[in-house]
Amino acid sequence: MKPSPDPDGIRETVRRRYSEAAISGARGMELEAPHSGAATPRCCGAASADAANATGPDAFGAGLYSPEATEGATEAAVAASLGCGVPTAVADLHPGETVLDLGSGAGADVLISARRVGPTGKAIGLDMTEEMLDLARRNAVGAGATNVQFLRGYLEDIPLPDASVDVVISNCVINLAADKNLVLAEAARVLRAGGRLAISDVVADPDMDDTTRADMAAWTGCIAGALTVPDYRSALARAGFTEITITESHRVHAHAASAIIRARKPADAQ
Repeated sequence: MKPSPDPDGIRETVRRRYSEAAISGARGMELEAPHSGAATPRCCGAASADAANATGPDAFGAGLYSPEATEGATEAAVAASLGCGVPTAVADLHPGETVLDLGSGAGADVLISARRVGPTGKAIGLDMTEEMLDLARRNAVGAGATNVQFLRGYLEDIPLPDASVDVVISNCVINLAADKNLVLAEAARVLRAGGRLAISDVVADPDMDDTTRADMAAWTGCIAGALTVPDYRSALARAGFTEITITESHRVHAHAASAIIRARKPADAQ
C-alpha cells in the first residue's frame, strides 16, 4: 500500500529546500559567477544515488537548454534552473499571448516566454517561495523585461481570475504538489477556452517502490511525488483537458523519467 503523505508537511519541506536553493542562487549572482563553485544546488535529482547513477550531469538544470533556447533570459536565471526539461520549447508561444509559469523559480522560463510573446503579451510567474520570487525579479531587471509579473501563491490556489491566460507552462514542479488533481484543475480554470498546457515533469515507472515514494528527500528531489503516465493522463482528463500527449524525453532516476506533457482546454469549455 502506498503511503499517504501529509500535504502541509510536503509543502513546508519543498518550500524550505527551494528557499535554500534561491539563497544560494542569489549568492552566486552577487559573486557574478553562476557557473563557479557557488552555483545553485540542484533540488531535482539530488536526492539519491539512484538519481545520480541513472541521469548524468544534464538530467536536470541549465544543461538542458541550448543557447538559442534561452533568448530573453539572463545567464544567472538559466544557471539557477532546477527543471527537468524546457517547456518553452514545446509551448508554441505567439506574440500577444499571456503565459503562466507554475512554480517559476528563478524566472528563466518566464523571461524566455516574455521575449517570445513580445510587448503585446505577458509572462506571469507563480511561486510560493519569497526568496525565489526575489531572485526572479532581480533576473527580470537584469534582462530588461517589462512584460513580466511574479506572484506569490500556491499551485493549488492560483491567484488569477478564471479564463485569464492563454498558455500554462511548468518545469518539474507539479510532481512536488501533494494534490495534483487540484493543481491541474486550477490550471484548467485559469486557461481560456482553447488554451494550452505545455509542461515538463517527472513521471514514475509503474514499479516505483514504496521506499522511494516515502522518502521526503526524494520528494523534494522531484522523484517520489511523480505520477505514472496512465495516472497523469487520467488526472489531466479529470481536469477537463483533451488532446493529451505524454512523451518521455530522458531518464532522471532508476525509477522515473522526464516527460513532455501537452494538453488543451476544449474550445467550447465554459
